Parts: sequence; structure tokens; C-alpha cells
Amino acid sequence: MDQLSILAGNAPWFAGWGTLALVNAGLAQGKNRSGLLWFLLSLLLGPIATLVLVLLPKVRAKLF
Repeated sequence: MDQLSILAGNAPWFAGWGTLALVNAGLAQGKNRSGLLWFLLSLLLGPIATLVLVLLPKVRAKLF
């Protein structure tokens, strides 16, 4: 088996994991948290990062 066929077999998995990371980044920004940080965490932790993010409270915006 060559490298391309191995990657092609995992393409749906990679697409789903990447989509979840993008959704988590948007969710994080909606809670006034760093979208980039949560995107990177989601690439590493996947659904666990989603669970943590959903359970975290929204951060208050700074007044100044």
C-alpha cells in the first residue's frame, strides 16, 4: 500500500476532525475565548475539547 491510498482511506476522518475544530473555534469566540487556542486544542483533543468548552462559562468582556 502506498502513502496516498492510506491517506485517502482516512480522508473522512480528517475532514470530520477538522470540521469539529472549526466549530469549536466558533463556539469559543462566542464565549469570548480565543478561537485560535481552542482550534489548536481541538485538533489535539477532539470531542473532549468540545465537552470542556461547552461546560465552561462565558467570559465577561473587559470594559476598557
